[in-house]
Amino acid sequence: MKAVLDTNVLVRHLTADPSEQGQRATAFLARAEELLLTDIVVVELVYALETIYRVERARVAELLRAAITFPTIAVLDEVLLLRALELYERARLDFVTAYLAAAAERSGVGSVASFYRSLERIESVELVEPA
Repeated sequence: MKAVLDTNVLVRHLTADPSEQGQRATAFLARAEELLLTDIVVVELVYALETIYRVERARVAELLRAAITFPTIAVLDEVLLLRALELYERARLDFVTAYLAAAAERSGVGSVASFYRSLERIESVELVEPA
């Protein structure tokens, strides 16, 4: 089966909450031919794990890396997502800000227009603060 993957399938797989759906999600992920994991679902998954399940940042990054590289899961830009996770974990940025920084690097644009000064921690990206 080929399909675009929804956040709730990954949440159930990773948390086993509720357990019956967790088992079904895990079995589904194992037997699927190819599942497309979109960037917006990654963002939503980070949010759910952090806020609803109170998963620590390092564990969230570990779980997302496992999901992104899972044999039946495909993503549009693995390098971008893995770099965003690295910045999220190491630079302690929120995931969306980390994703924007990684996108600025990956695209060659090199800057992010934002009021978030946390971007100054990323040497490879210039913060462009609206004046």
